[in-house]
Amino acid sequence: MRETELDPSASPLKAFGAQVRRLRKAAGLTQIELGKLTNLSDSQISNLERGTRIPTLDWVKAADVVLGAGGVLELTYWSLSGGGSLLEGFPEYAAEESKAVELRQFELGVIPGLFQTKAYAEALAAADVRRGAITAEEAEARVAYLLTRQQRLDGADAPLLHAVLDESCIRRLVGGPAVMHEQLTRLVDLAERPRTIIQVAPFSMGERRSLALPVVLLTLPDRTLLGYTESQERGFLTRETGTVTLWARDYDRLQVGASSDVVSLDMIRAARKDLRP
Repeated sequence: MRETELDPSASPLKAFGAQVRRLRKAAGLTQIELGKLTNLSDSQISNLERGTRIPTLDWVKAADVVLGAGGVLELTYWSLSGGGSLLEGFPEYAAEESKAVELRQFELGVIPGLFQTKAYAEALAAADVRRGAITAEEAEARVAYLLTRQQRLDGADAPLLHAVLDESCIRRLVGGPAVMHEQLTRLVDLAERPRTIIQVAPFSMGERRSLALPVVLLTLPDRTLLGYTESQERGFLTRETGTVTLWARDYDRLQVGASSDVVSLDMIRAARKDLRP
């Protein structure tokens, strides 16, 4: 029987369904076989793929295992369920982030999401709730989505991470002294991992800081390089070679001018010492 043609651009739910179909076919399974392995009927699988049925988190987790998706479906699920809490354009970036073998990142003002503790992320989300930007339910979904993204850092396929943090990231008090103390301890722990490098771009760099906005450079398994940045309104993922090359050059210049990883670790520890949890 001919399968219904899918339009991933029609809605987030239909994009999720198209992802399920792609992974199912890559695994060599029929809708009946996937249904048996995940305790659904073939008609329910068909509805999921056509975007007319909302998946449960338990089913998504089971399908991730059966399809060997490495958590990609769960990431897509959280962007679906927490869509109103995520910056426009960010789910597209997160899908590429989940496949990247290397991330190079510059952040200012706040600790990067992959490095945030749950309490730190909750403090940021709660501030958005108080401003009326998101609901309490969306805040909860946002934090859950973030924690799901972070799981890859502890896996066998953890990417290489190189983050340059503007000094404002470690000086800006978020959530109070206790939350910030825990967050800086998390940075210290991450910096001691063999696949993670953290540097601090000190205030003393002044106008020599080569990047003025947050930037992430993703290297995919085929060595394709993608770039991502954000404005207040939305996120921008680009594959345009000229733009990404320019960002990579500015990142390299920033990395060279920032404090070394050893000095940066001392800066983080000193900032933590000033806090009284």
